[in-house]
Amino acid sequence: MPAIYTATATATGEGRDGRTRSSDGVLDVDLAVPTEMGGAGGATNPEQLFAAGYAACFHSALNLVARRDGVAVEDSAVTADVSLHPVDGGGFQLAVALDVEMGGVDQDQADALVAAAHQVCPYSNATRGNVDVAVTATIG
Repeated sequence: MPAIYTATATATGEGRDGRTRSSDGVLDVDLAVPTEMGGAGGATNPEQLFAAGYAACFHSALNLVARRDGVAVEDSAVTADVSLHPVDGGGFQLAVALDVEMGGVDQDQADALVAAAHQVCPYSNATRGNVDVAVTATIG
């Protein structure tokens, strides 16, 4: 099937210290190595951008499956923790923890919605089998 949307962004500068900008200019941010990795910090980094994208995408998938299933979810939020781990050979690996909070449902419904969203979300589908992703549902 043809793509329904393509996002384009370009990164420039010195690797993790630089800038990234979307083709339409809506996203235009400085990049910096986090202080935890020995950098100056003070700007975003690829892991934060991935966390923001994954959280937003998963939240959209959650709302999609809730509407599809006729479930009225209230006050939902998705928090994505993206961790960077070194691997043998000098490379790095990502790990993700998604914490999904929602109201208006019981725990069984929340768990079912999160499981369904994990099957629908493009980020989940892209990372499946390659990135450790832990997903939890919390009701409130």
